[in-house]
Amino acid sequence: RVDRPVSGVVIFARTSKALTRLNKMFQEHEKEISKIYWAIVGNLPAEDHAVLTHYLMRDPEKNKSHAYNQPKAGAKEATLEYKLLGSSQRYYLLEVKLYTGRHHQIRCQLAKIGCPIKGDLKYGFPRSNPDGGISLHARRVRFVHPVSKALIDLTAPLPDDGLWRCFEGIGLE
Repeated sequence: RVDRPVSGVVIFARTSKALTRLNKMFQEHEKEISKIYWAIVGNLPAEDHAVLTHYLMRDPEKNKSHAYNQPKAGAKEATLEYKLLGSSQRYYLLEVKLYTGRHHQIRCQLAKIGCPIKGDLKYGFPRSNPDGGISLHARRVRFVHPVSKALIDLTAPLPDDGLWRCFEGIGLE
């Protein structure tokens, strides 16, 4: 599942049975599924590479999550890993690997470390993007098919706009 203002890989099930199996697999086997996102941020993170663990609490009235450094009643642990892949004159490209799947997790955790995603007004970026989206891209998803057991490895091309083109040619691991 990808938030509406985000680009990238989307997985569709052809049947309700397949949807049920995929949902169960993504919920119960999070660690066996590799989800890679690319995010463009305006601030250079303090470290080029880090694992972030926060405790996220969802605010359904505002459709927003809040990150805390310590456990808090009602908050769920959220972990991701990021690394700096490149930079342009004003922006930085981060590769983010999700270890948990929480509401607005990447948006919330990057904002918590002072690196809100370009265009993400909800989490602190000062200006919106012209198209109303945010510069977060579901770049790659890898998992084993629940029935055939074949490795599924999906990579989405970068959006066709000037800023993303600055980062073309940067490879995946």
